[in-house]
This record gives sequence, structure tokens and C-alpha cells, in this order.
Amino acid sequence: MSIDILSVAPSFKAVHHLNETISLDDVKGKWIVLYFYPKDNTSGCTVEACDFRDSMESLQSLNTMIIGISPDSVKSHQKFINDHQLNFMLLSDEDKSICTAYGVWVEKSMYGRKYMGVERSTFIIDPQGIIQQKYSKVKVPGHVSEISNWLKSHQ
Repeated sequence: MSIDILSVAPSFKAVHHLNETISLDDVKGKWIVLYFYPKDNTSGCTVEACDFRDSMESLQSLNTMIIGISPDSVKSHQKFINDHQLNFMLLSDEDKSICTAYGVWVEKSMYGRKYMGVERSTFIIDPQGIIQQKYSKVKVPGHVSEISNWLKSHQ
């Protein structure tokens, strides 16, 4: 299932790295950069997370909150945050229900082997809960800068 720009962002509830449950409704009123990534503490995912970390001050000045989601456990997220001093929320989607709702739990292929996994994707959700932009099959270098530039030109 693909999510279109200008559609209502699928609601969700999930546990974040501090073992508390949060829903999308809990953060309405801010711009949300909701990014999906395959796995904690892997090379591309670490670079992407550190890019968000390093851009946090600039993004917060745009009334924007960063939320990362992967199928990893809360314990894995806690280690990832501690290892890299991440300054934003990571949600655990172990049952892949959020990934599925956003259309990012997909069949992938590596060396001819097919498997299910997270397609690196980012959604920009406005303060009313409407998806204003989406990036699929994200390439990490320059991605956070692209998001920041988009937000600056659309607020």
C-alpha cells in the first residue's frame, strides 16, 4: 500500500526508547519528519541518524520534530541512542504494523535472494496530520539537507 502526498497520515501508537507509548495524535501541532530505516547500528542507518542529530537545532527552529522508526526492539533503540548521542525519538515497530501502514515494509532483493524489509523512507507531516512530502528509496548522503531545505521553503 502506497501513501500519497496530501493524505491523512496513518495514525499509530508505539513504544519509544524510554519505554513510553506515544501516538501520532500526541505530537500534532508540529511538523513531523517521520523516517523509517532498516536497522539500528548499521552503517547507512547510523549515518542517517547522526545527520538528523547534527541538524536537530536547525530543524527544531522550524517547529519540527524528528521521529525514527524501525522494527528493532526498545532495548536496541536505547543502545543506538546511547552509542551515537541521538537527540530525538526512536519508535519500536517490532510487529511491523506502522511500517506496513506507511507502505515501507516491502519485498527486497539482495544477491538474488528475496526477503521482507524496510524500504528507507521519510514522510513530512504537517501540524494538522497531513502528509506534505514523502521520499522513497532514500539515499542517505544529502537527505537531511534536502528535508531541511524543503521545510524552509514550505513554512
